[in-house]
Amino acid sequence: MIETTKWKQGFFADVEPIKLRDPLAYVLGAQNEGEPFVFNYADAVLLAGHSCPAVSGAYKVTALALKTLYKNSLPIRGEIKVLIKGGPTDLAYGPQSQVISFITGASGVTGFKGLGGSYGRNNKLFFDAQDFQYNQFIFQREDNNKAVKVTYSPQALPQDPRMSELMPKVLGHAASPGEKELFIVLWQGSVKRILLEDKQYPGLFEIEELRNFKFPKISAQSF
Repeated sequence: MIETTKWKQGFFADVEPIKLRDPLAYVLGAQNEGEPFVFNYADAVLLAGHSCPAVSGAYKVTALALKTLYKNSLPIRGEIKVLIKGGPTDLAYGPQSQVISFITGASGVTGFKGLGGSYGRNNKLFFDAQDFQYNQFIFQREDNNKAVKVTYSPQALPQDPRMSELMPKVLGHAASPGEKELFIVLWQGSVKRILLEDKQYPGLFEIEELRNFKFPKISAQSF
């Protein structure tokens, strides 16, 4: 029997999976032709080591971008470029870029170089440190150059004033068991709203299709 991770949060299983086709998996025999890769939110949690508004935001940003770019067809993993509007140490762009890269296959200079001139994943994820824009992510298809910008504004969520008191207690190991549990409920409650209730919070995610978009002349990071 295969052992799997046990999660405290049941809503992880309610989050819509992200499905893509990866041609390299067919060529090298990991999958049968046409079968999709299926990414669940729990996979992003495994990658990051935690569940938070940044990780859930990156997952949702990716899901929204791919749905807009590919409509009802399955995205092609490894044929997507990503531009993050800021440097890799700005905001939570570092961890978020890892989630985006994990799902789309888009990587910086350390990504897979490909086989026989095809299937490369490197030099497809870029940080635009010269033009910082708050939580903006641009995704572009390589086959037809269609591009979409997703802006993520977590401040659109209501903030519980108890968090300002609970967080230092929890991080300082001074919280009671009840306070620890309340902190988790509030923290993961925000994550749940981001992933499952985003339409109830105008401005949380804004999607804009871009015409004739061209990537700026910047180098991919060592990622």
